[in-house]
Amino acid sequence: MDAEAVLTQLGYVPNERLKKQLADIQANTPGYEKIEKHILDLNEHLKVNNAYVALSNSTNHLKIKVDSPTKELAEEAHEKIKHFSEKFKVEIEKLANQKTYYILGFQH
Repeated sequence: MDAEAVLTQLGYVPNERLKKQLADIQANTPGYEKIEKHILDLNEHLKVNNAYVALSNSTNHLKIKVDSPTKELAEEAHEKIKHFSEKFKVEIEKLANQKTYYILGFQH
């Protein structure tokens, strides 16, 4: 899938800076091509929980942010993220004391 399509599906208005940022993230994410579709599907599934996949501005990773307004929606989002990680063998890292995960890559 091309960069503009990925960025658009993640809710961004594509520009050259974002395309470069996405290319850097893709290059830094082992097995990205194997999990790209699943990442975009996860983003769609998380929308009802006020959670989403986004480009990280601090590292070359995609991040999953949980901004759910209720504890129940947040718990459901965290379960969806856990299921995504286990089912598609995606290595994620949860940031301590935050509602944010980094997508590190495909686990072989």
